[in-house]
Amino acid sequence: MSKVALVTGGSRGIGAAISKALQEAGYTVVATYAGNDEAAKSFTEETGIKTYKWSVADYDACAEGIKRIEDEVGPIAVLVNNAGITRDAMFHKMTPQQWKEVIDTNLTGLFNMTHPVWSGMRDRKFGRIINISSINGQKGQAGQANYSAAKAGDLGFTKALAQEGARAGITVNAICPGYIATEMVKAIDEKVLSERIIPQIPVGRLGEPEEIARTVVFLASDDAGFITGSTISANGGQFFV
Repeated sequence: MSKVALVTGGSRGIGAAISKALQEAGYTVVATYAGNDEAAKSFTEETGIKTYKWSVADYDACAEGIKRIEDEVGPIAVLVNNAGITRDAMFHKMTPQQWKEVIDTNLTGLFNMTHPVWSGMRDRKFGRIINISSINGQKGQAGQANYSAAKAGDLGFTKALAQEGARAGITVNAICPGYIATEMVKAIDEKVLSERIIPQIPVGRLGEPEEIARTVVFLASDDAGFITGSTISANGGQFFV
């Protein structure tokens, strides 16, 4: 029986690429999404990957959804915390709601999703937690105090939890993508992309979702069993830690 991998925000963008790559690597993949029913339906029809709808910002919904998945599909061996949102604004204009929504999804969402699977992974002496952070959690970004704070928090969460999981056979790692050619990034004005963003990337191009997905597949594998608490920067050389 193949291992079960759960990808949050797994039906679109980087998440969809991760889901497909894990499926190709032999995992039984399930994906969550928060709002776009049409995209999730199309994704399932295309790939055969089951999708489940809930907000990772809601702990009870996460616990109930994970229980349903484990009852219907099997115990979760790999969790990819990919779901995220943006509510960008310069700080003097940022509202408490914009702050809260991003923190609740992009940071608290990691607790909400990881906590319900943690005991089972400890009991089985195996688990892979892979958190998708961001280059902006490493270097900061004007207009994204909420997003940068959450994504930086993801890295602290990763390092702390890795120490707790190590003796139980659970690895916890993070990936910090730079600018990736998703629908959201490609919707940026072409002049802004070509004149302001891509010139900052030494390799001279946007990353591809599949490049992040291949990194996830490696971290999920048995070959990566000695890697934990690590942050992999996948940004084309734009920022070094």
